[in-house]
Order: sequence, then C-alpha cells, then structure tokens
Amino acid sequence: MDKPKFNLKPTQTLVLGFLLMILLGALLLYLPVSSADNTSTPFIDCVFTSASASCVTGLTTLCTAEHWSVFGKIVILLLIQVGGLGFITLMTTVLLLAGKRITLRERIMIQESLNLSKKSGIVRFVKFLARFTFAIEFLGAFFLTLRFWADYPLAEAIGMGIFHSVSAFCNAGFDIIGNYSLMPYADDIVINVVICTLVITGGLGFPVWVELIGSLDKAVKGKFSLRQRIRRFSLHTKLVLITSAILIVAGAVFTFFMECNNPKTMGNYSVCGKVFSAVFHSVVMRTAGFFTIDNSGLRSATAFFSTMLMMIGGSPCGTAGGIKTISAAVILLAVISLIKDKDSIYAFRRSISYTILQKSLTVTVLMLAALITASTMLSITEISSSFDYEFLDLLFESASALGTVGSSMGITPYLSSAGKIIIIICMFIGRLGPVTIAISFMSSDKDRNKVHYPAEDILTG
Repeated sequence: MDKPKFNLKPTQTLVLGFLLMILLGALLLYLPVSSADNTSTPFIDCVFTSASASCVTGLTTLCTAEHWSVFGKIVILLLIQVGGLGFITLMTTVLLLAGKRITLRERIMIQESLNLSKKSGIVRFVKFLARFTFAIEFLGAFFLTLRFWADYPLAEAIGMGIFHSVSAFCNAGFDIIGNYSLMPYADDIVINVVICTLVITGGLGFPVWVELIGSLDKAVKGKFSLRQRIRRFSLHTKLVLITSAILIVAGAVFTFFMECNNPKTMGNYSVCGKVFSAVFHSVVMRTAGFFTIDNSGLRSATAFFSTMLMMIGGSPCGTAGGIKTISAAVILLAVISLIKDKDSIYAFRRSISYTILQKSLTVTVLMLAALITASTMLSITEISSSFDYEFLDLLFESASALGTVGSSMGITPYLSSAGKIIIIICMFIGRLGPVTIAISFMSSDKDRNKVHYPAEDILTG
C-alpha cells in the first residue's frame, strides 16, 4: 500500500515554518542558560519573545538587556535575522552556497515568502538579497561599534554594534541598552543617522534597491545620466520612494509640532534633540520599535497619528510589516481617480490594474478587521490589569503588533496570559500577512476561475 503523501501548499509551508521557528526559539529561550540568573523563564514569555523576534516586531514583556544572558541574546539575534529575511530565503542561500540546484517547488516557495509577482530571476534575486543584507548590516555594525566604543569596552561595543545593526535593518526594534531604548542617545547624530538609515533601507524593499543600485551603476558607467535613469524607474519604485518620503516628512513635522513642548516626551530636549527625535519617531513608527522619546507620554493626537503610521508600515518584499506603502498609495490613487471621474487608475502615465486594487483593499480590510478585533479582545482580557490604560493604549499596542513595529505605550509587560496570546497572534499575522494566512487555510479549487456569473448593478455611496 502506498503511503499517503502530504503535499503542502507554499503558503502552508511558509506558515508552518514560521510556527516551528517560533516554537524552537521559545524552547531555546526556556533553557536556564538563556536567562541572566540561570533560571527558566515562564514559557509564555519565551513564546512571546520568540514570536516578537521571529516576526521582527520588538514588543517585549521582559527587558532584553537585563533578563537574557549572552546566549539568550544570541538566540534572539538569530531569530531576528532569520525572521527578517525569511527562513526560506536563508535556506535557499545555504543551498546555493553548497552548490545545490533550486527546484521549481523551492522557487515557488521563495516567490510566496517574498511576495514576488513572477518566478523568473528568483535565484539571482536571492543572491542579491543575501549579499546586500549582510553588506549593509556590516557597515551599520561598524559605525555603531565605533560610537558605542566611547561608552563601553571594545568587546561589548562590538556586540552592541552587531545586535543593533541587525535589529535595525530587519526592522525589529530590539535593543540591549535597557528599559529606555535609545533615549540616552536622543541628540546623538551618529546613532540617529545610522539607525534611521538602516531602518529605511530595510523598509524600502529589496526590489527597489535592485533598481536603485542598477541605475546608479549604469549612470556611473556613463550608459545613461542619473536623471534619465530616474525617469526610467518602474512605477513600483516611484510609488515606494514618494510614499515613503511623504510619510516620513509628514510624521516628523506632525510629531515635532505636537510634542516639542510636551515635558513628558521631548519638551526638555535641546532644539537639535527635538528635531532628531521627531524624525526618528516618524521613521521607526513605520515598523521598528526603537524609541528616543517616551511613547507613554505622547499626546493623544500624536499617538493616534502614530497608530496610522504603524498600520501602513513599510514597503513590499522588505523587512517591514504593515499594510504596506504600495497598498496605501494604490487605494489613495483609486479614490482620486473616482473623484476625477476617470475609468482607470493612473500614476506617472501608467495604469494600475483593478486586480492590484483588489489585493490592496483585501489586505487593508483584513488588517483593519484584525486591529479592531484585537483591540476589543484586549479591552476584555485586560479589564483587571494593574496598568492604568485607556482604549487608545490598546489600539496602539495592537497596531504595533500587526504592523510588526514593536512600540508600546508601556502596557506590554503588564499583559495577562490571554493578552499576550492575542499580541502573539497579531505579530504572526503582521509578519506573514493576513492574505497568506487566509490562503493557507483555504482548500484549492482548480475550477474556481472557470465559472462566471452575469453582472448586476448595485447601489453604493
């Protein structure tokens, strides 16, 4: 008798792989050697930390710098690296280094894990992704080490440089400085510039960097002028760069004017510190949980605006989470097209298909539904919490988890076991994407596109 075959869909393999990675990380963190006092950490906190690192979120129930030993911090760092690039991408990189051939099934899994539109050139793309990632992380670690060396012994400075470089590029937001994250460096130009650069670089998405580096290379070789290359940018790259710039500038300006006189956040900082903190807050609120101002002291308007930034997140095929800049841009362009009474969605003399709009709306609706559901459930599970919270705190926490940001209003350590489970699920949804998870549970139907029904008008608006 033939043995039954278990053929998992690529999305199912992806979901199962992340679950196993979280479980393995939790088991390693549960070992007494992982904690600073050589005792076993409560397993729910191990799962929470492993999920937060694997999903490159940054929310923590325990102080990373104080609670975990060197071994525990290394486990967290490895989970961040694997989670940021995706275990399938790293597995493919190892196979390529070993000289193995990448099969069609593996190419399909890579396509699903990176959310790419086509399978052609995937192996070449993975090679670029690996080289680019480790090169940027090395540069970030080098400059951060030089800065930390002024405050720590060389060996410790190297460790901090590597940890924070990987954490920033992967948009994880974990730090090993203490409970105040990067607040001691609020007006430090090196820390602010390097961390923001790493976060933005990881959040733009690898396809954008492929195009940017390719264009720069051709401009240097004299094949085209830089202006010509910019004009030849794909619509994807143009939308990512413009949307990201608008969100960063808008977030920085809004934060500066709302918080510059707030003594609970940046009111006591120097002018330079206020500018740095406003820009830093705008950048990291998109998907990295570092902070140089106390989020619990934010004014309500700033906290709500930050929640929207967290839900939008970074760009596709990068280390960031959220709805993604492209989805937000496409929906906005669709609204503008409808207001202008246009039949199609246009941008930069290119039309955008309604299939892309449908995908963008699907992701947005599912993420907003998850945000509302998670916030409501937290308001029930945390009703007896010792933390004096408002609903905005819970909304902020849920958005941070779904956007894989890692910022908090201070409620995370006080969450109940049920609340921690809710946040873990949110981080998992945010990292893999609600559509990927939904598809993994759907049974395949090869004939689903062969049946067409007559159209009928309905009233809207």
